Amino acid sequence: MQSTRLVLTSLVALSCFGCATQGDLEMVRRDSDEMKSRIFTLTKGLAEARGEAKSLEALQKEMEGYQKETAALRKASADLQATLDSTRVDMQLLTGKVDDVRILAQKPSDDIALLKDDDAKRLASTEERLSRLEKGLVELQKTGAEIRQAQQQSQQTPENLYRQGVDAMKGEGGPAKSRELFSRFLELYPKHNLAPNVHYLLGETYYVEKNYEQAILQFQEVIQNFPVSEKVPSALLKQGMAFKELGDLKSAHFDFNKILKEHPQSEEAKLAKERLSAK
Repeated sequence: MQSTRLVLTSLVALSCFGCATQGDLEMVRRDSDEMKSRIFTLTKGLAEARGEAKSLEALQKEMEGYQKETAALRKASADLQATLDSTRVDMQLLTGKVDDVRILAQKPSDDIALLKDDDAKRLASTEERLSRLEKGLVELQKTGAEIRQAQQQSQQTPENLYRQGVDAMKGEGGPAKSRELFSRFLELYPKHNLAPNVHYLLGETYYVEKNYEQAILQFQEVIQNFPVSEKVPSALLKQGMAFKELGDLKSAHFDFNKILKEHPQSEEAKLAKERLSAK
């Protein structure tokens, strides 16, 4: 730095006096080049020093990493030693149990025979009790089945089925439940004297649901298969009404006229006449 000041001072002095010779200028130039060279060398040395400092820092960090690894290895070694110690304890316990089994195996065979005999007696007694229980259960199931069958038979008498079907139409079961019971009736008692009533009521269940085609078929069962039944006029009237609901006035009028012709004194005849007049 001091040399730099000298060069600068010389340049200033020369510029001030304006009388510097060529030799003086050359000397100043050489000094300047020398200073530049020294500055470059110093800069390069400084860079190298910084590089070495960074290398030292990296080396220090690497040493710290080795120290951590060494500590981890020491911990792993300690854990392994603890595991070995625990294994030794387990082996000692196992050895003790093996000795216990050996002692038990050396007991007299008579003791084992007594134990087997006692177990066999207990097993036989248990099997006998189980056999008695199974027989009792079979008898109980048989009795229950007989009771249920008797109840079902008592509930499926013609009168009971008919009454249940009628009650269902008025109660919660509605037409669907009533139809189920009436169908069961006809399956069991197709020739019973209540059969025409059942067919008629089946037609009613369809009629209230506006299923007029099925209603017509059930009313026709009464008209065709039970011609002397007192339900025939009612079946003709309801069948005619179902035809009218379907828009088949010709068939409806045929049924109404048939009531007037074949059952003129019936209540249904009056209703048929009214419906014919209402054209």
